[in-house]
Amino acid sequence: MTMPSTVLITLKSVVILLFAGWVCLWLLKPTDFWTKTWHKAEDRADNTIFGYQGLNFAVYSFPLIAVAIFGFIYLHFHAEEPKSRSKRMSITSLTNPFIVRGPMGILSLCEILVAALFIIFLAWTVYARVSNDFKKMTPVKSLKLNEWQYKLMRFGTRFGLVAEACLALLLLPILRGMAVFRLIGLSFEASVRYHVWLGTAMIFFATLHGSITLFIWGIKHQIQDEMWKWQSTGRVYLAGEIALLRVLRIIQSRVETCVVSARIFPCRAIELTLPKHPGLKYTPTSVIFLKVPSISRLQWHLFSITSSSTADDETLSVIVKGEGWWTNALYSRIVTAVDSKTHQVKYLPVSVEGPYGPISTDFLRYDSLLLLAGGVGITPFLSILQEIASTQDRNKSALPKKVQLIYAVKKSQDITLLRPILPLLANQIEDQLHLRIKIFVTQELKSATNLRELLNELTDQIQTVNFESINCVARGIESFIWLAAIALLSSIKFMISLVSLDHAFLRSEKRASKKKSPSWFTDILLLCSFVIAIISGTFIVAITRWRKMRNDARPVYQKPIEGTDLGSIESSYELEEHEVHYGRRPDFGDVFSKMASQSGGSTVGVFVCGPESMKQSVAQLCKPNLHGLSAKRSTPSFCFHSLNFEL
Repeated sequence: MTMPSTVLITLKSVVILLFAGWVCLWLLKPTDFWTKTWHKAEDRADNTIFGYQGLNFAVYSFPLIAVAIFGFIYLHFHAEEPKSRSKRMSITSLTNPFIVRGPMGILSLCEILVAALFIIFLAWTVYARVSNDFKKMTPVKSLKLNEWQYKLMRFGTRFGLVAEACLALLLLPILRGMAVFRLIGLSFEASVRYHVWLGTAMIFFATLHGSITLFIWGIKHQIQDEMWKWQSTGRVYLAGEIALLRVLRIIQSRVETCVVSARIFPCRAIELTLPKHPGLKYTPTSVIFLKVPSISRLQWHLFSITSSSTADDETLSVIVKGEGWWTNALYSRIVTAVDSKTHQVKYLPVSVEGPYGPISTDFLRYDSLLLLAGGVGITPFLSILQEIASTQDRNKSALPKKVQLIYAVKKSQDITLLRPILPLLANQIEDQLHLRIKIFVTQELKSATNLRELLNELTDQIQTVNFESINCVARGIESFIWLAAIALLSSIKFMISLVSLDHAFLRSEKRASKKKSPSWFTDILLLCSFVIAIISGTFIVAITRWRKMRNDARPVYQKPIEGTDLGSIESSYELEEHEVHYGRRPDFGDVFSKMASQSGGSTVGVFVCGPESMKQSVAQLCKPNLHGLSAKRSTPSFCFHSLNFEL
């Protein structure tokens, strides 16, 4: 085992142990054992410089911050590991679809197990808390509750704590650079789904909490008195309502750059080419958030990157389909630039956040790939195919030996979205990449043809425009080591601020009045410490970026976009081997059957991006029971991956 591999295993083990310990802490929190232990720890901490607030931060918050720090360090070393298919292990039985057409969409066995464990955790929390409440049975004097009213009130209160727990975890899955999820290979699309689940659970339990509380207040005719009460101890009801307003992005990348060139497709889609720093690397299927200030200064939209950083060091590209107000406005802006009849038009400034994507190229672990796309869902696969083509001369052993692309569109004009990979189709080397494309045009009736003949008809409809540019390129997120340092420094600053404010206000007030400080006062100190830490971190990041941009000033790469002349591509026999079918949808059962016979018994990576109905049909064919233990060893297994072109 090499030294880098040992470091990676050690770091990964540390992250797993820290996260597992943090979860166990929350499991123990409702118990009497934890309560007694915590009170003893409070007494000991009260005599130290850190005090109760320092203990609270160290136990509940810092383990998760440590997970992020060690995770970023892990990602830094992981990026230097050579790509190899032999290092990947298949866990198809856990990650493949188990439920396809359920109310929550396509679910794998692994997702079901995680969801079940989370539900058990919530049930345990409510049970432990309510059991302790019922043992004490101290009805609220101000409301004069009887036994059943008191029990119902305690259930409502504990449902509020469950909602608070869901709220605490709500942003965890979708933190853009959060290392723990990238470390375990969780895709951003899956993270968004877990975020939605947590949000739904939070709203459900918060509704129960509020409904029960209002019901008890109502039967006691105390709604107006209790709702606006600002008590001196415990949590404040009004503050709980205000707490639902969250800052979604505290530190947000606002890198200003510009559009270098654009290509307009006849299917009301545009391809935008943006300049980037040569040091900015990303994996296929990565996404960026894009803002066009001339359209909206507040709206950020997510798009799949269609280019490969391995193939192009100077630019990155995205394809935008005009399907909503914002995208249609951008489409009209580009069309207007084309209609200006000038070689170059005034620059189009944009802001970029990202790229964000997987830490490794998962698709390299398969000998065979089956890519299934619908409409604009082709965009993630354009980056995959370009990555494979650009890597074939560097590391042949890591390449898939066979790639099959099934592309379903409504109109033949949509096929022009394949334009970015046409050079790849014409120049693919027979011994290194077996790429075959089958296109299905569902809403047109014609005789079957080959791809070259169809593209000859459509490419003249593609328009191009080049923009003026400014000297600012997209640099992406900071390095992982730098992110780890920022997380550590911000945590230290938060801790110092919290301890200082605690000594200045809470402890001095406690010594003077010998009364417990109200919780809202503590919350204000926490918020102030948080703001101080964020401002400090933001200032450090801003200064560092400014110095980097000043020391590494470079002109934007003025690469004019390629025209629509296919040249040698038109005469390539490779394009004639790809099929185009009209008036029907792809038969996925037939596709899987042929892929199984051609794969030689090896595992096939199945990637699908398109409408939900397409994903469900493909997921059904990848279910473990169809290719399970009863199958022969020579029968290949299909490993399912779902991609999204929008969220």
